[in-house]
Amino acid sequence: MIVCDLCTHYRASGTCELELKIPKGMSCREFCPSIQNFCDNPNDFVDSNQVIGMATFFGMKGTELKKVKEMAARAENATA
Repeated sequence: MIVCDLCTHYRASGTCELELKIPKGMSCREFCPSIQNFCDNPNDFVDSNQVIGMATFFGMKGTELKKVKEMAARAENATA
């Protein structure tokens, strides 16, 4: 898995819409996570801890993990 698999800028063609080089690790300066990339079915979303746990399992840390936490908190507030 690469960080792009969870980013809104990643296209099915395997390219970045921002024309950035696809990183080999789990970091990208323009990473923009989406709850749909973590949970295909919105009913699968339980809470922010679930998504944060998945992100840390995938090896995210630093700025990318911070962005995931913010996205998960917004999704949790939207379902509340």
